[in-house]
Amino acid sequence: MGGASAGTATAGTATEGVGQRLGPVTDKHRFDEAALDRWMAANVEGYAGNLAVRQFAGGASNPTFLLTSGSRRYVLRKKPPGQLLQSAHQVDREYRVMAALAGTGVPVPVMRGLCTDQEVIGTTFYVMDFLEGRIFRDATLPGMAPAERTAIYDDLNATLAKLHGVDWQAVGLGDYGKPGNYFERQIARWARQYRDCPLPPVPAMEQLIAELPARIPADQSVAIAHGDYRLENVMYHPTEPRIIAVLDWELSTIGHPLADLGYSGFLWHSHGASWGSLDGVDFETSGIPTEQQWVDAYCRRTGRDGLEDWNFLLAFSVFRLASISHGVHARALAGQTPTAQAGENGCPILAEQALALLHRSA
Repeated sequence: MGGASAGTATAGTATEGVGQRLGPVTDKHRFDEAALDRWMAANVEGYAGNLAVRQFAGGASNPTFLLTSGSRRYVLRKKPPGQLLQSAHQVDREYRVMAALAGTGVPVPVMRGLCTDQEVIGTTFYVMDFLEGRIFRDATLPGMAPAERTAIYDDLNATLAKLHGVDWQAVGLGDYGKPGNYFERQIARWARQYRDCPLPPVPAMEQLIAELPARIPADQSVAIAHGDYRLENVMYHPTEPRIIAVLDWELSTIGHPLADLGYSGFLWHSHGASWGSLDGVDFETSGIPTEQQWVDAYCRRTGRDGLEDWNFLLAFSVFRLASISHGVHARALAGQTPTAQAGENGCPILAEQALALLHRSA
């Protein structure tokens, strides 16, 4: 999707870039639509029948579909078919956290129902309301005035701070993750997921697995961690620089707020347009904040007096991306994704970049 935004978009855009390219359901992801219709009638208040299903193209994570019923539109997210990596594609967690955040001030779509009965359409799925808004695919926001770019990034920053201020126990997420030792557990998790892939080892990943634990900060803050917080994973109002929905909660947990901050900060180092990149931006005139301004704004909003090891936070975040990329490539090779071609494994390049960030001067 070119340009500053994808135009009108769905609340349900997937990590690897599901956009507004709608088409018929692919053979790989076809399911019993009559069974879904019966489930909707029994579980979704106000459902009017006459179900029509179309699939959003792209995306290697959780397949996403537009459901139309009369004048009502919904979005369905489901697990992909095939053998899945342990702890991946947990759409039930996406549903739970968004349902819990309703009314907290963190913008999320309205959840309509979760189905864990695989007899219905073959995999776990959930249904939520369709939202109309803008999802910005190009992080440089071309064609916009500097003041609008500033406002868009400012609300992105403010919404992250707001999420991290939510009392996760009070909203019913006390058992959504294990508080404390977040980075230790996450490094072990992503190392295991990387090694579970039936692909050759990546030397830089092995080095990261060895070095990252010694750099874990002493700060043991706990918050709801989104896990994939970046510009492309939020939806803005159709005309205002205001977020109306934070999307893609598949990797969320009770974790460390600075993991989200470090992940969002990778934007200032990423060179891949598919993830997001600010290459070529003139920070003096564009209205887009510098990396330091982004970090300072978050610290100001959350009452922090600086950060202990920003390089670790960045490197850890890229390490996660490398492990995810390894898994995506393995699934593509196995024919388990909607992507037509397997492409190149992004893990080695990302792992090298993570090492460079970890070793750069403070």
